[in-house]
Amino acid sequence: MQTSVPLIVFSDLDGTLLDHDSYDWGPAKDALALLEKLGAPLVLASSKTAAEMRVLQEQMGLAAYPAIVENGSGRIGPGAATQTKTDQYAALRDVIDSAPKDVRDLFCGFGDMTTADVMRSTGLSEAAAQRARKRAFSEPGIWSGTPAQQSDFVSYLRQQGVSARAGGRFLTLSFGATKADQMRAVTDQFAPVWTIALGDAPNDIEMIEAADFGVIVHNPHHPPLPLLKGEETDRIIRTSQAGPMGWNTAVLSLIDRLGL
Repeated sequence: MQTSVPLIVFSDLDGTLLDHDSYDWGPAKDALALLEKLGAPLVLASSKTAAEMRVLQEQMGLAAYPAIVENGSGRIGPGAATQTKTDQYAALRDVIDSAPKDVRDLFCGFGDMTTADVMRSTGLSEAAAQRARKRAFSEPGIWSGTPAQQSDFVSYLRQQGVSARAGGRFLTLSFGATKADQMRAVTDQFAPVWTIALGDAPNDIEMIEAADFGVIVHNPHHPPLPLLKGEETDRIIRTSQAGPMGWNTAVLSLIDRLGL
């Protein structure tokens, strides 16, 4: 087990480290290279599945580190138990399907979609969309009703022990774990001197607030996050640039600020 690293960076993906439209992380390469030079783990934290995350970790050279999957419902990599609890996903789908029909029909989850549907909704390739449908813990989906109807749907699910979180693209349902829950387990494992967390959506708020330094990455595709605890002291900052360009600038700036 690795201990006492100088820094761990926890990062959301879509709209944060990955461009909202192209999924490119190229503009963040300078900060990524510096993290590698410092020996600072980059822990990806996303609503993506384990199958999706492993491919991204390999492509980005991060396979040696843990990753937080399915919006915090699970974790993969060093220090994480092998997780194959597809029965949890089946139980979640049962709860979703038990919701009153007038609101249930307004939620189209990945389990309701074909691979082609997921490709259209995300812009992913066929292989990537198939990986996105290999869910074990949570269910992202598209809401097509009114805010009032969504409130009724979410209220019903909450009574059944299911939480709903709005991300950059989807409304994601799960049995309640958050990215911040898994973040605590990773920090216990690695004992970093400092932590940084970056995200762009409501499902990133707990993680951003739990880090020593948080970054709200600008995403013009959805309304900005509300003022967070820590912004008044500059412990949490916002980027003016979107996606990986904003990510790169923020990480380089914070590393300089920490004297690393």
